[in-house]
Amino acid sequence: MTPGPDTDLIVVGAGPAGVAAVVMACGLHLSTILVEATAVGSKLSAIGAVNNVPGAWTTGPELVAALERDITRHQHTGRLTLLTARARSVTGHPTHAELTLHDGRTLTARDIVVATGTTALTPTDTDWITTPQPIPPLPPLWRATPADLTNRTTVVLGADRPLGTWLRAHPDTPARLDVLHPPADAYKTTEVQDDPRVRLVPVTRAVVEPLAEGRVRVTAGDRSGSVYERADGVVVTNLGSAPAALEGLHRGPDGYCPPDRQHPRVHVVGDLKGARMQRISVAMGDGSRGALNAYYRDHAG
Repeated sequence: MTPGPDTDLIVVGAGPAGVAAVVMACGLHLSTILVEATAVGSKLSAIGAVNNVPGAWTTGPELVAALERDITRHQHTGRLTLLTARARSVTGHPTHAELTLHDGRTLTARDIVVATGTTALTPTDTDWITTPQPIPPLPPLWRATPADLTNRTTVVLGADRPLGTWLRAHPDTPARLDVLHPPADAYKTTEVQDDPRVRLVPVTRAVVEPLAEGRVRVTAGDRSGSVYERADGVVVTNLGSAPAALEGLHRGPDGYCPPDRQHPRVHVVGDLKGARMQRISVAMGDGSRGALNAYYRDHAG
């Protein structure tokens, strides 16, 4: 007799979408394995303001603590196993799905929910920033603390939405942010354009070059010929994100993973699905829906 799968459901990723999927699955009495490479809510822990999330959470660490309590609660029921491991690939089959880990192990379940989210883009991932020589890693804005940016000019490469989040999280920080952004990012700047700490600098090209002691020089310009240059202060990235897709997932032209292109037993949820709906509360609802879809596959009348 062919053995059955290891569990009812595997959830990959313990961010907002993944934990929401776990809570839904365990509430439906599905035996669940949660696979997380680092820690529950690891990216959330560096987000200073989450004022658009239901539940009166005001900071990322507060929400992380709540997600951790959810995990512990369901571990105590015996329905949830938390596995610290890095996932590599996913494969769907007619009766089950397989998750292969980087250490070579393979886990099986009736269904798999993939909630691996996104990774931050770097200057070399863009078409408007050039790095003629290797540069030191530049920190993302969303990881910066008030002490990192207080009373100094910071060059922000890109106008992605974490800019607004950071400013709301630290309303009294006397920062000065020169935000260099291409025309494609202009629609994202509306929420920050009236903040006196922000100087918006539309550019069509930028060059980032290494200097001594880990510093960099940023030179930029636009079609009119105006030039921006800075070789002091702090430089951080705010360039958007790219999907952290596992091998075996089908990608669209933009690199994201449309749900309708995946195997029926593989459910992609949250930020992994597309760029336009990347909000914590949206990811939570989508994670719950992914687990519910998996449940109805085998339990609907």
